Amino acid sequence: MDDKPHLLLVDDERSIREPLAAYLTRSGFRVTQAGDAAAARERLNGYAIDLAILDVMMPGEDGLSLCRHIRATGDLPVILLTAMAEDTDRIVGLEMGADDYVVKPFNPRELVARIKVILRRAGRSGGTRLKAPETGSYAFAGWVLKAGERKLVDPDGVGVPLSTGEFNLMLAFVTHPHQVLSRDQLLDLAYGREAHAFDRAIDNHISRLRRKVEADPRSPALIKTVWGGGYSLAADVTRL
Repeated sequence: MDDKPHLLLVDDERSIREPLAAYLTRSGFRVTQAGDAAAARERLNGYAIDLAILDVMMPGEDGLSLCRHIRATGDLPVILLTAMAEDTDRIVGLEMGADDYVVKPFNPRELVARIKVILRRAGRSGGTRLKAPETGSYAFAGWVLKAGERKLVDPDGVGVPLSTGEFNLMLAFVTHPHQVLSRDQLLDLAYGREAHAFDRAIDNHISRLRRKVEADPRSPALIKTVWGGGYSLAADVTRL
């Protein structure tokens, strides 16, 4: 893991997407790719992304629709890529909530400059990675995680002390229930830019968390191990 800004690059044309991803990587970014909107939604759910770059013209759900979805669910910065240069298209994209609009063909150096400006403006260019939201309360299997108070309450109403690492992991789980989260994803969601300091200690945090929330930690019913995949919270979660 590293502290580079994490970009999601969505474009159905591999001949454009892969060279651009390589250029962005050389420019100091961490890049996750997606070839369509469905794959992009999976990446957005599974990783802490700092900025999304979306191609407008894609088969199926297009970039404008995906931009609308992103804007409706959070404040993730978005740059749209398009082959259309009409002012009306640019205006529509910006009205959908995009932060910027780049017309193909473009100089990748210009795109990098625009990315840096938006990340600075959003306060995400140096040490603050998007994490799971730290507000509200989440109920699961009789337990309640109070994110704003950073507090876990058991089914009997008794508070259970959590370390910072345990709380961050529990928050990642309750905001992604029934999803298989790899160690990298858990590190990204729970620790963001500080992830490199924890590395494989993720398993130790999981073990300690299980001792606090499982009836039988040796046979966990809530935090499941998915062999070859990672971990998953096997419980329905209600946002309170």
